Amino acid sequence: MALATERVKKTGLSLHGLGVICGLTAGVWLGAAEAPTKLVNAGFSPFAISLCMVAGVFTARWTFPTLLKGTSYVFADLLEKKHLIIWALLAGALWAVANTLTVFAIRDVGLAVAFPMWNANSLIGLFWGRVLFRELEGASGKNIAKVITGAIAIVIAAVMLGFSTIHGGAVGSHALRGIAAALGASLMWGTMYVPYRKAYLSGMNPLSFVTAFTVGELGTVLALTLALDGGLHSSAFHLFRMPGVLFWLFLGGFVWVIGDLFQQFAAKYLGIGRGIPLSNTNQLWGLAWGALVFGELATADRQHMLLVLGGSALMILGALAISTAVASAKELSSTNEAVLRECNRYGLDYHRTIMAQAGDEFSGRSERRRWWDYAIVTVATAVFLTLGLRATVPPLTMDLRWAMILGAVLIASLIAGGWSLWRRTRFS
Repeated sequence: MALATERVKKTGLSLHGLGVICGLTAGVWLGAAEAPTKLVNAGFSPFAISLCMVAGVFTARWTFPTLLKGTSYVFADLLEKKHLIIWALLAGALWAVANTLTVFAIRDVGLAVAFPMWNANSLIGLFWGRVLFRELEGASGKNIAKVITGAIAIVIAAVMLGFSTIHGGAVGSHALRGIAAALGASLMWGTMYVPYRKAYLSGMNPLSFVTAFTVGELGTVLALTLALDGGLHSSAFHLFRMPGVLFWLFLGGFVWVIGDLFQQFAAKYLGIGRGIPLSNTNQLWGLAWGALVFGELATADRQHMLLVLGGSALMILGALAISTAVASAKELSSTNEAVLRECNRYGLDYHRTIMAQAGDEFSGRSERRRWWDYAIVTVATAVFLTLGLRATVPPLTMDLRWAMILGAVLIASLIAGGWSLWRRTRFS
């Protein structure tokens, strides 16, 4: 632990502070991920939209671990903890099912209603974190109150923000089916955080985890499409022949990947009870893109605007409450006991695992880039450039000034979050 203490002295940033930065950065990027999909024409099945978006996720996800650590490092990490590969694949499968359900929910009840419902996943994650991983055990009553009330406040705020964008007949005729899909997505995503926490208690690097995770999500979405959406005749395969439209789904997947990586680091350094609610501030940023860029609140009346202001303030207060709930020594001791349990179960070295969990990974893994690392990044970049050059923008009304401002916020948050991770843990 001496190395961890030394890094705090050098950087002035604790693991709690780093986790908060990662969680809030995740919210900025996850909220922006829905914006590119607004530019896609309607008429495609939810399976088609989900598969194309996940294809973009898969393409982007392999580039970041390769750039930051190299494939040699990633596969050495995976092979050292082989038992976690199946958990990563399971998490990817849960994400894929949840993502497909969200497309159904958006189709049947609209994004404004569906978004806050599936964002209740933070409460499910909080439950699993407490029951399975002893999160908040040993915490003071004040900290428990901060975390629980903060998470509930963020969910309530998400509901308020969601309903602020409903005007007239925004909810479709299949409302019950759409609500069931949104709640199902919430359950899937909330349960998906169990493999996250299990991996990070075992000292796995998030960049390694998402590499296996990606295989699980792409395989599951492809299987769902082939089984339930007409097989090879699915409209998804027609979308793949429409590069002008496909780019926006790939871009949405790319933006989502960056947000999810920060969410992974937040889950590692804060736990799922604190990290996931912070990343769920994405509702606030999603509303900002919808209202400021696409004019979704242009016809809103006073009642709807009060919901926006009240929901925004409540979400900020909820995030502030969680951000200030720093784990005590007693709570950290409970976390270390959970780490010891995982080490005993899978035969891991306790000291090395504790160091890895604190962002001070042991030496012995090569981070040298191989020729295929550069090939992976080159191919992924070429895919996005090719699709981008052939993309077509539908005739939608957009405020490009606000798009540039929010784009600048994305870049600023990426720099702040990335620099904090590099200085404190070297992306470990």
